[in-house]
Amino acid sequence: MIKIGLLSDTHGFFDPQLYDFFKDVQEIWHAGDIGNYNVVEEIRNNWSLRAVYGNIDGQDIRQVYKRDIRFNCEKVDVLLTHIGGYPNKYEKRIKEIIQINSPDLFICGHSHILKIIYDDKYQLLHINPGAAGKYGIQKKRTAIRFQINENDIEQLEIIELS
Repeated sequence: MIKIGLLSDTHGFFDPQLYDFFKDVQEIWHAGDIGNYNVVEEIRNNWSLRAVYGNIDGQDIRQVYKRDIRFNCEKVDVLLTHIGGYPNKYEKRIKEIIQINSPDLFICGHSHILKIIYDDKYQLLHINPGAAGKYGIQKKRTAIRFQINENDIEQLEIIELS
């Protein structure tokens, strides 16, 4: 079993409230628009980090992180990207990937809107953690924590940051 903290669209700001919310997680997954390398260092000083770059990220982040990553966590096949869309409205490039080889868990950011949707068509769980940063179009700032236990994605919890 592994506990994961999930966030996106920090835009250069790692909210101090996340220290408590993520205190028991082993890894943080960041779905892009990190904003600056200070956020990467802040996270990596406290947790293991898996991340992708987003459309606002500069070369410092793009040289270290990829556009997409696909990996197994426990027995769950995970696809992580920044711009991905959501069920019935996937971004074209992502839709092609999903049609060929659908992951169990698809995570993206970009919209600044928290969404957790099960996609019956592709048999996957789609998660967008919303935006955790101070800058952007979001009305609420959010992040998620959850755990993966073999094949099961469990204990999804959301924090609304003040």
